[in-house]
Amino acid sequence: MDLSGMNVAVIGLGASGIAAARLAVEKGGDVYVSDSRTDDAVAARRTELGDGIKVQLGGHDIDRMVDADLVVASPGIPPDAPVLRGLAERDTRWISEPEFACRFFTGALIGITGTNGKTTTTLLVDHLLRASGIRSAAGGNVGGGLAPAASDLARLEDPPDWIVLEMSSFQLAGVEMFQPDIGVVTNLSPDHLDRYASVESYYADKARLFDNASDESLWVFPAGDDEVARLASDAKGRRFTFGAGAGSSAFIADGELLLRFEGELEPLIPRSDVPLLGAHNVTNALTAALTARLAGAAPGGISAGLGSARALPHRLELVADHADVLWINDSKATNIAATSSALNSLDRPVVLLLGGKDKGEEFGQLAKVVRSHVRVVIGYGEAGPRAIRELSVALGVHVDAVTDVVDPDVTIPSLRLVDGALEDVVACALSVAGPGHAVLLSPACSSFDMYESYEHRGRHFTRLAKAVA
Repeated sequence: MDLSGMNVAVIGLGASGIAAARLAVEKGGDVYVSDSRTDDAVAARRTELGDGIKVQLGGHDIDRMVDADLVVASPGIPPDAPVLRGLAERDTRWISEPEFACRFFTGALIGITGTNGKTTTTLLVDHLLRASGIRSAAGGNVGGGLAPAASDLARLEDPPDWIVLEMSSFQLAGVEMFQPDIGVVTNLSPDHLDRYASVESYYADKARLFDNASDESLWVFPAGDDEVARLASDAKGRRFTFGAGAGSSAFIADGELLLRFEGELEPLIPRSDVPLLGAHNVTNALTAALTARLAGAAPGGISAGLGSARALPHRLELVADHADVLWINDSKATNIAATSSALNSLDRPVVLLLGGKDKGEEFGQLAKVVRSHVRVVIGYGEAGPRAIRELSVALGVHVDAVTDVVDPDVTIPSLRLVDGALEDVVACALSVAGPGHAVLLSPACSSFDMYESYEHRGRHFTRLAKAVA
């Protein structure tokens, strides 16, 4: 696609906005970028763009955007932001940054979405393809410095054969031509209710993965997941499932990860040899293995890649082991489903650190898994009081009568509320954790009440945990 003679407006000066602006100007576009912020970090990013790109900080020129040939919005811009409302009022459509980037891709495309496990699965698919000798590159919503924005992949001088993109609901909301050769949905559960009016509207954006499905499309779904099945509805293409036994294309039997491909059974690796902590990561491994196989990876390469996989930062990451207490950083768990999955993955009593920016989910949903796995819940941050209150009701525990004693024979967890910084939360955890326990930062909330990002929160916890050790 040639942008010569075209005006391109980019909203947001984050990583994806910068990448889109660079791609647009490289392809010959006349580029205008705007951001409502004026802080030093944003101003510094302005200098990264250099000459040839017009940048406005502290506001947006709606008239200029309306007159543009393309408007590209960063995923961090909420749908009710004045700039997007202004565009909608003037019947001006905007697209997401990956939608813009995919118009320049020359290789095949894998699009991965879902509520949890997207990043791990995306990077693991890329790893397995590379282990099989297939030229691949990963990016998209991955963030955290682990992979580039989609537009940066579109600028590669030597394009790979496969591009593997993690797609958030915010990015899928702005697609028009996005058409993955292989589409993956890891799972679905309520999330981002601080940004969406309902679960249904959140799922509706996820469903846009299927907008341009064709008979040649390949889809990878969790077996027996009714929500995902409804999401796909009658989308064209072939469907493959993972999990839930031998009826799937990727499953575990007799302690071994297996694929069923073109009617043949292909053993991969013993479950015990998967070097990733947690049962949910074994599911991610099955998902990635099936996806890589559909993309042409050989079973031997997939097996080798699974054996050499490593945990990602902030995703059930073991960061310290002291006095037989494991300290685990799961800061990426920003919703109830992710925290529940983390708890179900651990085989020792847990001291759970729960809280952060309130996203509107019901913490009482955690009661069953908390009763089974948790000895102490420590609530903190903006959402901490509500989390402890709702858990106390669901568990039938009076918070003001809770003991601080950690007894492995007690089946009703202790509930604590810490009004302070993460240092105070870790000190509280240290005081109640005993030998054989795990201290788990799995907040079920975003980080923005106290931190810039879940990575920022996770790094701080890791430093504190290592100091303890």
